[in-house]
Amino acid sequence: MSNSILILDSDAMTRALRRIAHEILEHNPDPRTFALVGIPSRGVELARRLAEMVKTTDGRKPELGAIDISMHRDDLSLRNTLTRVQETHLPLHLEQFTVILVDDVLYTGRTCRAAMDAINSFGRPARIQFAVLLDRGHRELPIRPDYVGKNLPTSRHDRVKVRLQNVDAEPDSVRLERP
Repeated sequence: MSNSILILDSDAMTRALRRIAHEILEHNPDPRTFALVGIPSRGVELARRLAEMVKTTDGRKPELGAIDISMHRDDLSLRNTLTRVQETHLPLHLEQFTVILVDDVLYTGRTCRAAMDAINSFGRPARIQFAVLLDRGHRELPIRPDYVGKNLPTSRHDRVKVRLQNVDAEPDSVRLERP
């Protein structure tokens, strides 16, 4: 039996994303110079929401994209089944953009590393930044997010479940499940 704790409800998630969008604009004042690139599946939806918030604040919408990492993971030999390959969408001339990777949860850092490897197979962006809704610690690689919605110290046994209405057909929420 697990113990489930609500960490973020829909309103708290929106506030965290709005704060991230403002921080992104503070560091990248011209939305025409950066692209929000989501890591499937929830990172793509979060990138879309951030792009809308940037447009609401600035009046200009940044480029939006998605990067498939399934063949760049370092745990392929450890998995029973392969992750489904998804479509990648990136700006045409990467070298002209700051690519801001967007994901829901940062844990070991391996997903971010795979995303950077995948992006580099398409070109060399001017810069890469990293935005996450939740940072739960336990890094296995020297990766640090530039933008964080919420820091959530967890144990390795805990599970963090992010639910998004447009992806999971459940109300927006983040829950911590403890065994």
